[in-house]
Amino acid sequence: MNQNYLSGKCAVITGGGRGIGRGIALALAQRGCAIAVNYARHRQAAEETAAEIEALGSQALVIKANMAAEKDVRRLVETAAQHFGGVDIFVGNAASGVLKPVLDISPKHWAWSLDVNARSILIGSQAAAPYMRAKGWGRILSITSIGSRRVLAEYSAVGVSKAAIEAVTRYLAVELAPAGIIANCISPGVVLTEALDFFPSKEEIIGNAQAKTPAGRLVTPEDVGELAAWLCSDGASMIVGQTIEIDGGYTLLA
Repeated sequence: MNQNYLSGKCAVITGGGRGIGRGIALALAQRGCAIAVNYARHRQAAEETAAEIEALGSQALVIKANMAAEKDVRRLVETAAQHFGGVDIFVGNAASGVLKPVLDISPKHWAWSLDVNARSILIGSQAAAPYMRAKGWGRILSITSIGSRRVLAEYSAVGVSKAAIEAVTRYLAVELAPAGIIANCISPGVVLTEALDFFPSKEEIIGNAQAKTPAGRLVTPEDVGELAAWLCSDGASMIVGQTIEIDGGYTLLA
């Protein structure tokens, strides 16, 4: 496979400045893809990732946008399309949510989690699809988690949003595949990123995952990036509407 098989293409990555989003951004950039790096609050991290993308020889654009706001999601895609001449890949990676037991979740917490995590993928895909249709090629990738189908402590609203992500991705996949636009989910295991800092039981989560991962180590953002890059290749074009586990075997024993 040509190492620069994404040359001439543009990817919009929500929450692309840190963690898994950064891993995906760099992996796509290594294949020649221009990257629109979205951030909401951490501009410095987004700019550092953009600098790394440019050091790889690819173009980068940093765009601030709030994934809870429909107008911001559409503006993110349109800004990237105007700058790069289109959008070929949309990666719904941004994630947020309130970590509380389900009986303590307020309507505001519920709406925030669903809007940032799931609705942003729907809106972003709707905005990007016309550009993909025009070329007869496109990729939509969304990041989910084991919490979409397993009950994790204090993960209720986020877990529901992850289940919604998987469902909307399946519907997008069926509707868009005839146009050459392929949608899939990536479900990483426990990944050592700053997102874990928000979990009260962080150390327990890490320890349990390390003990129960047959591969002997935790998944890295780079691992997820490599999977994302492959799913964007033509060699993966018959993988449609699937949720791909990348967890070193963790869910087999968890």
